[in-house]
Amino acid sequence: MIKIYHNPRCGKSREGLAIVEESGLEFKVIKYLENRLSLAELTEIIELLGIEPIDLVRQNEPFWKENYKDKRISKAHIMKLMLSNPKLMERPIVVNRDKAVIGRPPENIKTIL
Repeated sequence: MIKIYHNPRCGKSREGLAIVEESGLEFKVIKYLENRLSLAELTEIIELLGIEPIDLVRQNEPFWKENYKDKRISKAHIMKLMLSNPKLMERPIVVNRDKAVIGRPPENIKTIL
């Protein structure tokens, strides 16, 4: 089943959700701000995306810029920061079996549907 990690307040995330809905495929919406991810879930997402943890961070978020910009931070610490501050995660993220994409731009989602 397709999973979309979604923030309803984000326009890009809403656009991504519309693409998934239009696909006609079965999917599950995960509101990751309300239902925080576990370390195992975040690790799996990062592995499926084929990226480093820092690549999933919204580096223009004020919390990040004020506290971590231009600092060397371990991968483990970055992941802990995303788990405790899920607004730091890029969105939406769509997972379809063994593939995942960040929906920025939202059209990226079509590549795994």
